Amino acid sequence: MKPTTSYITEGQTIKVPYASKLLYFEVELGVIIKSRCSGVKESEVDSYIGGYCLVLDMTARDFQLEAKSKGHPWCLAKGYDTACPVSEFIPKEKVKDYSDIELWLKVNDVIKQRSSTSDMIFSIPHVISYISSYITLEEGDVVITGSPAGAGPVKPGEIIEAGLADVMSMTFPVA
Repeated sequence: MKPTTSYITEGQTIKVPYASKLLYFEVELGVIIKSRCSGVKESEVDSYIGGYCLVLDMTARDFQLEAKSKGHPWCLAKGYDTACPVSEFIPKEKVKDYSDIELWLKVNDVIKQRSSTSDMIFSIPHVISYISSYITLEEGDVVITGSPAGAGPVKPGEIIEAGLADVMSMTFPVA
């Protein structure tokens, strides 16, 4: 879960959190919830999708590894300020098939992640149905669906560019 203070948009800067020495990028598809849903069946999920966004799920990996080793939650590693860069809203109609669309990410113009949502372990309907079994999703909530292989480190001074097929791309500097 990401606090609202972790969200930033293009034109803002990803900041390495204080005392972190290992910041990782992960490109993911964000599914924007259209209306309140709870206990939604997989077959009903499409009617609750309002649109999409591209998301960078930034992770202070050193914080995460320490928390995991102690059996603690990872909220600090994934929820610090600027940990969730997001694209502009992508209307539902622009994504023809969310179950098979390419996600890609470059660091300093070098491709680091390129995959399709078809490679996801769990389908988007499964993810949203599962979450809504425990947590009521509200209009405007963003469900971040998971990252393809290739997540890795980024340092201050580097530039992250990510995209969703040829639908859109976004760029964020790291400081």
